[in-house]
Amino acid sequence: MPSNTQAVNLQHAMPQVFDSLAQVHVSLGAHDLAPSLVHLVHLRASQINQCGFCVKMHSREAREAQESNERLDRLIVWRHVSDFSAAERAALAWTEALTVLDPHTDYAPLRSALREHFNDGQIAALTGEIGMINLWNRLQVSRH
Repeated sequence: MPSNTQAVNLQHAMPQVFDSLAQVHVSLGAHDLAPSLVHLVHLRASQINQCGFCVKMHSREAREAQESNERLDRLIVWRHVSDFSAAERAALAWTEALTVLDPHTDYAPLRSALREHFNDGQIAALTGEIGMINLWNRLQVSRH
């Protein structure tokens, strides 16, 4: 019997939920978002949520997909460097807005910026990716 403070093995306790979550990623992957953008979004949300496991995993996956160390090193300060394209900047702003929920956020200009680079299907997939990484971060953080 685990101690009262031991983390719950969530995947063991609810394998059907983890299988269902994996299927969500299959559906999201059917949209034509650039994998490099998805890596940046996953990593940025994981940084904000302070999920050490996810930051390590998404950094590694981004590097394996040929993302540069320099861009990954500067992702945390993306607003203050010129390393990221306008499309990436719009997606990162959307990621931050949906990760740090602030009642004063005006989502309209963020959507407008997204629409300059993405169609509605891509915006929907991006929003789903952000929602899912936030869910995964919270599940993993519960094990800290």
